[in-house]
Amino acid sequence: RRQVISDGSFYGSRTIAVFFVTFSPQIHLITLLGILALICAVVGVVGCVVPILPGTPICYVAILLCQWAGAGFATNDLIVWAAIAVVVTLVDTYLPVWMTKRFGGSKAATRGSMIGIVVGFYAGPLGLILGPFFGALIGELTQNGNDSARAFKVAFGSFAAFICGTGLKLIASVYLTIKVIHFVF
Repeated sequence: RRQVISDGSFYGSRTIAVFFVTFSPQIHLITLLGILALICAVVGVVGCVVPILPGTPICYVAILLCQWAGAGFATNDLIVWAAIAVVVTLVDTYLPVWMTKRFGGSKAATRGSMIGIVVGFYAGPLGLILGPFFGALIGELTQNGNDSARAFKVAFGSFAAFICGTGLKLIASVYLTIKVIHFVF
């Protein structure tokens, strides 16, 4: 509620504005949902490069939190964004395996790529980028040590899959995060 107290004159008067603000539990809930949505959005974008966190689904949870706070997104938009989150997650999960096999890799190369992603996480940003490549390379060389050209080809396929998957996750997650930021601010 707001109440304005004035001395009644039109020009040259001094107006004293007194604001009586009362917060309802609903305002606290909307603020809490907005803060949680921002946290989920940031964690979701980080999850695009951290192999343990599912980035795009976490960003979609941020969108749902905004919707519950009263964002007013259309139902069709929510369905499309959910489908995008599911498709991006599935593509990111199965693309490395498919690309490694497509480039002629063995199961050892696929496992090596996954191990390279996890080990690369602890080596910093460069490790995250190069981990899948060297993991697949080492995995393929342990399986077929005689054919280094094939091992490099397989490692490149694994690297390309990692870059494509991460790129898709980043595009989808950043888009959803922008929607969250527009709602909160």
